[in-house]
Amino acid sequence: MSNIIEINGLTKSYGKARGVIDVSLSVKEGDIFGFLGPNGAGKSTTIRSMLGFLKIDSGDIKVLGMDSVKDHEEILKNVGYMPSEAWFYDTMRVSDVIRYAADVRGLDCTEEAGKLCERLKVATDKRIKELSLGNRKKVSIVCAMQHRPRLFIFDEPTSGLDPLIQKKFFDLINEYVAAGATCILSTHVLSEVNRYCRNAAIMREGRLTLLDSPKIDEDLFLKFYEDEEEA
Repeated sequence: MSNIIEINGLTKSYGKARGVIDVSLSVKEGDIFGFLGPNGAGKSTTIRSMLGFLKIDSGDIKVLGMDSVKDHEEILKNVGYMPSEAWFYDTMRVSDVIRYAADVRGLDCTEEAGKLCERLKVATDKRIKELSLGNRKKVSIVCAMQHRPRLFIFDEPTSGLDPLIQKKFFDLINEYVAAGATCILSTHVLSEVNRYCRNAAIMREGRLTLLDSPKIDEDLFLKFYEDEEEA
C-alpha cells in the first residue's frame, strides 16, 4: 500500500513556546492511525502543518502524494478535517451550515449528508446557538464526512458525544475506510485507539514516539502524561 501521508523532519517553533521537533511519520492508505498525547504535546501543530495551515521552520510534508505547501488547496479538496473546536455562526441553522460546507467545495452532498444526519441523530432544523457541545460536534462530523474524502483527520472528535453516538461515529469511520479512505484520529482516549486503530503514535514534548502496536498498555500511556506534567 502507498503512503497517504509522509512527514520528514518536521520542525515548527513558536518562539519560547513549544512546537514540534524533528517529527517524521508515515501513514499508509487504508489505515486508521491513532495520534495520542497530552494537551500541548504537538498533535494539533503537526496536523495543521500537514494541511498547510502553518508555515513550518523545516521539513518536508506530502499528503496524498502532494506537497503540503504548494498543493495546499488541492489537498484540502480531498481531506475531511474536523478541528478540536467546532466553531460556527450561532444564528445559522444546522441545515444551512452543512449545505454551506458542501457549497464551499462546489459539491452537492445532499444525499450523503442526509444519511449522516440520520445515523448521528442531527437536528438539522435547530440553530447552532441552541446546540450542546456534543450536538455541535455532530454537525462538525457531518461537515467533515459528507463529501466522502480520501483522507479523514479528526482532532478530539468524541468529546461531548454520548456512548451510542461515539459507536456510530466509529462505525462510519470503518465503513468509509473499508470503501478506500484513510483516517487519522487525534485523541486523549486510549480505549478508542486500542479498539479501533491499526497503528498509533504518541506525541510528548513536541517529539514523536512511533508504536509497534496500537494496543497500548495503560500504565505506559499514563506515564507519558505524568512525565509531561513534571517537565
